[in-house]
Amino acid sequence: MGAPASAKIRVLIVDDSASVRTTLSQIISADPQLEVMATAADPYVAVERIRQEVPDVMFLDIELPRMDGLTFLRKIMSQRPIPVVICSSLAESGSETLMQALEAGAVDVVTKPRVDTAQFLQESAMRICDAAKAAAHAKVRGVKKAAPPLNVEAKLTADAVIPPLSDHRRASLIASLPTTEPIVAIGASTGGTEALREVLEALPATSPPILIVQHMPEKFTGAFAQRLNSTCAMSVKEAEDGDLVQPGRVLIALGNRHMRLVRTGPRYTVSILDGPHVSRHRPSVDVLFRSTAQAAGRNALGILLTGMGDDGARGLLEMRQMGSPTVAQDEETSVVFGMPKEAIALGAAGKVLPLGRIAAEILTFSRQRALGGVA
Repeated sequence: MGAPASAKIRVLIVDDSASVRTTLSQIISADPQLEVMATAADPYVAVERIRQEVPDVMFLDIELPRMDGLTFLRKIMSQRPIPVVICSSLAESGSETLMQALEAGAVDVVTKPRVDTAQFLQESAMRICDAAKAAAHAKVRGVKKAAPPLNVEAKLTADAVIPPLSDHRRASLIASLPTTEPIVAIGASTGGTEALREVLEALPATSPPILIVQHMPEKFTGAFAQRLNSTCAMSVKEAEDGDLVQPGRVLIALGNRHMRLVRTGPRYTVSILDGPHVSRHRPSVDVLFRSTAQAAGRNALGILLTGMGDDGARGLLEMRQMGSPTVAQDEETSVVFGMPKEAIALGAAGKVLPLGRIAAEILTFSRQRALGGVA
C-alpha cells in the first residue's frame, strides 16, 4: 500500500554494477523522504531481499546476470506487484525493450545517474528522487496508493522560457486571434505512456493535430513515438524543430528539450529548444501549454493526464483564461493523481473526465470547432 505519510519511502536497488548501486544509494539516501532498504546485484538476490521485507519502490536495471530485468519484472508483476522504476543507460538499441517494460507494468523510466559534471549529477539526482516518490504513490494493478504530499519546494515556472501575458495583452489576443483549425495539447507524466496509448489508439486518422509532452528521458521518446505510430491510425513522430502541425499528426516532445507551439499566419509549427528545467522538468508541460495559450487561444484544447507534481497546472489555467476548453483526468483512472489534482485546485480544468472519455472529448471538440462553436 506504499509508505505511510510519516515514514520514509523504502527503495530496493537492483543493478549488477557496484558503482551504480553505490551512486544510486548515495542519491536516494540524501533525500529526507527516501531510504535505501537494500541493494541486489541480480534478480535472485533481489527475491531474497523482497522475502525479508517488501520495498515501497524497486529500481531495476534491464541488463542483469542470471535473469534479464524484463523477465524479472514480468514475474514480479504477476506474483507480487510492487512499483518498479526502470533505471537504464538507455542505449538507442535498447529503447524498445524499455517500452516493453512499461507495458509490463513498470511505472517510470530514468537514466542511470550521470556523474561527469556537477550539473548532470544534480539533474540526475532530481529526476531519480522524483521518480521514486511518484512510484511510491502510484496505483499498481489496481491497488490504490495514498495521495502524494504537496510539493512546496520553490521551482522555476514557464516564465523562465515564455514570458507571461499581462491582462491587457491577454484580452487583446483573445479578441484578435482568428478561428483556425483545432489543435490539441496534452501533458502527462507517471503512468502517461499507457494513458496516451489508450487515448491515441481510439482516435481516427482524421483527428486534429496533437502535441504531447510526456516526461521521459532523451533517446526514449523516439521509440515511444515509433511504438504508437505502429498501433495508431494517426501519424505519430518525435517532434523536430520546425515540424508542421497538421491534422492526422501527433508530435511528441523530444526528451530533455522543451517544445513550444509557434504560429505564423494561419499555420502552426513547433519549436524545440533548450532552457532551464521548468516545474522540475524538461520538457515541461507548462511550456507547451503556455505557448499554446498564446499562439492558439480558444482554437486549442488542453488536456492534463496522470502524473506526480504540478507541471502543467499553471499552463492549463492560462489556456482556460485564453478561452481554451480544458480537461483534467479524474482520480479514479489516474496512476498518480498529482498533476490533474493541482490543475483542478487552481480552477484550470473546465472538465474532469475518466481516461476512457478523453478521446471522445477530443472528437467532440474537433466537431464543434468545425461548426464554429466551443467545446
